[in-house]
Amino acid sequence: MPEGATPIAAPLAGLFPGQGSQAIGMARALYEASPAARAALDEAEATLPGLLDLMWEGPAEDLQATANQQPALVAAGAAALAAWREAGGAPITHAAGHSLGEYTALVAAGSLTLADALRLVRARGEAMQRAVPAGEGAMAAVMKLGADGIEAILEEVDGVVEIANRNSPQQTVISGAAAAVADASERLKAAGARAIPLKVSAPFHCSLMAPAAAELAPLLLATRFDAPALPVIANVSADVVASGADARALLERQVTAPVRWVETLQHLHALGVRRFVEFGSGAVLTGLVGRTLEGVTATSVTDPESLRSTLDAITATGAHAAEEDA
Repeated sequence: MPEGATPIAAPLAGLFPGQGSQAIGMARALYEASPAARAALDEAEATLPGLLDLMWEGPAEDLQATANQQPALVAAGAAALAAWREAGGAPITHAAGHSLGEYTALVAAGSLTLADALRLVRARGEAMQRAVPAGEGAMAAVMKLGADGIEAILEEVDGVVEIANRNSPQQTVISGAAAAVADASERLKAAGARAIPLKVSAPFHCSLMAPAAAELAPLLLATRFDAPALPVIANVSADVVASGADARALLERQVTAPVRWVETLQHLHALGVRRFVEFGSGAVLTGLVGRTLEGVTATSVTDPESLRSTLDAITATGAHAAEEDA
């Protein structure tokens, strides 16, 4: 580094999880330990009264409901990031979220207010649940077969069954009508793949969700989206969100489009990101980073203990990167 030059912070991506990462008690320890997290969660409670009690006391089946799970995860992610910033954590330079986590990523980037994000994902969850009657849709996780091979088999199946998530090079999720997903799963198994049914309340990220996208569209249009203050990689495009209007349009398309998570992580890596922190509940995305990219650091912030350990880990890797650049 030239003498007198200002050090450039090593890139750090904030990741925000989607459905399936919820847990009773989520974000409670952060609420008790961090004034910043408490403020975020108090705002969430003021926006959606009863949300904190549901997050902390359950019952689990109520928290599992799509319309509750989505705002709970946004609230937990925003609280964890607030605690990170309050503790002096390295600034996030990029952001991405898995499915509904994209809303939290946009909050982190200053494109969307927390209150607006919570209202939108509550409506999003309700619309998704209405789009397909219970029991008529299904999803399955597929392993041991590449996405191209999966796509070829899906084309042989009658009925709606589509790729919903490209989670890692080893895991792709399919979604659609229950009978079509079952047929596809048997064909995939015959081709040497593993196909595991997922416990979900609706077939997310497929064309059957079109009524939900139509229902969400006017709510998105009525909500203010500012240009993100840092690069956010969108699920639909696996590319940087260009503007507030772009963010809005991509969130509408996201309801029926696949989550291109492998390509999202690869794009972040191409932008120079080698450090990833997952904010919120669980560590699903942390695991997917490890299964997708090499030579990176990935960790999660869910409570005060993981906050402290992540601060240490990220500070250490940032210092090492600075030494390499010097």
